[in-house]
Amino acid sequence: MAQVVVNVMYNAPVDPQAFEDYYAATHMPIAGMIPMVDKIVLLKGMEGPDGSAPAYYRMAQIYFADATTMATAMATAEAQAATSDIVNFATGGASVFIAEVV
Repeated sequence: MAQVVVNVMYNAPVDPQAFEDYYAATHMPIAGMIPMVDKIVLLKGMEGPDGSAPAYYRMAQIYFADATTMATAMATAEAQAATSDIVNFATGGASVFIAEVV
């Protein structure tokens, strides 16, 4: 079975510093409690070569061994707490894209 990645893409927040403070101090400790995670990669958007704004402000990639593991993990109270917490800081909104590593 292929490794599965849950990608959470955050749009630009109303207050970037408030986002960063909450994300580091509150959200990531909650997200770090999700069981069965192989690794979490955090990305922060940069300007394009032409100076254009990034498509997303931030992205979190949460890796799982396979789709079954991801489904089991995402059904836990810890994952539900992390998912529910997104509205507390993602003032620009967020999208989720689940992908298979190929």
